Amino acid sequence: MTERTPEEKRLPDPAAAPESPAATSSTGTLACAPSFTTPRPRHSPLNTYTSARVSLQQAGHSLATAEVLQLQLAAAQARDAVHASLDVQQLTQGLQQRNLPALVLASAAKTRADYLRNPTLGRTLSNQAETTLRNLSAESPNASPSYDLAVVTADGLSALAVDRHALPLLDAVLPLLDPTWRIAPICIVEQARVAIADPIGEILNAHLSVILIGERPGLSSPDSLGVYITWHPRPGRTDAERNCISNIRPEGLSCAEAARLLHFYLTESRRQQQSGTLLKPASATPPQPPLPPCKL
Repeated sequence: MTERTPEEKRLPDPAAAPESPAATSSTGTLACAPSFTTPRPRHSPLNTYTSARVSLQQAGHSLATAEVLQLQLAAAQARDAVHASLDVQQLTQGLQQRNLPALVLASAAKTRADYLRNPTLGRTLSNQAETTLRNLSAESPNASPSYDLAVVTADGLSALAVDRHALPLLDAVLPLLDPTWRIAPICIVEQARVAIADPIGEILNAHLSVILIGERPGLSSPDSLGVYITWHPRPGRTDAERNCISNIRPEGLSCAEAARLLHFYLTESRRQQQSGTLLKPASATPPQPPLPPCKL
């Protein structure tokens, strides 16, 4: 057996590295496998606490080959997540199994290229989707407003995130809500952006809208789910009038933690009749007495 040189010892031994099984998402895209499928080797105690690229391994004055390959893989996962298609059939079946009615809608963006090039199209409902919602609203026997909550699931910039985390998050948060909440049929929207929930909530005449949407992928998070809560949704709402919960994934904020935070936002938004910068977790807790001054 040939003795490895000091430079070679800095690199991981290919013979000792376990093989990672090939993983595919529901879209059938191999590179959309989660980042933990091919874990980065830990060369520093910092790697125990974060998946960020810190304390990278070097070979001389350059990055080690393993680090370069990991970076290329992460970039490929991010690109594939952006272009992946939402598994509407799987999501619809999952909602039906939970006895949750669903509506499949689309934005004004007809193709993924249109969606990426013109963000306004992703914030606008297609004519057919708007007609479907108006017919549903007209058939509702309830007095105005028709619903307390309109729930939207949208592909956003990572359909992979919705495929993986939307149903577990709904499973965690819906049992926390008061049974008296009137929840509209859950809308599944393709080629959508955050503001698509505004016209949906307005047409359904809902107090609140919440959208579960795939976030822009990072180089260590191709499947991060975001949630946006808006009181009295209507077109023209700004980001300052919304509350956001981000980085929902196993390596980030768990579905259980996100559900507790989402439950707080929904109940407090309903009670205070507002959302956005004026609604924060600290606003629901009594003020604490000031700390005594420090003695130097």
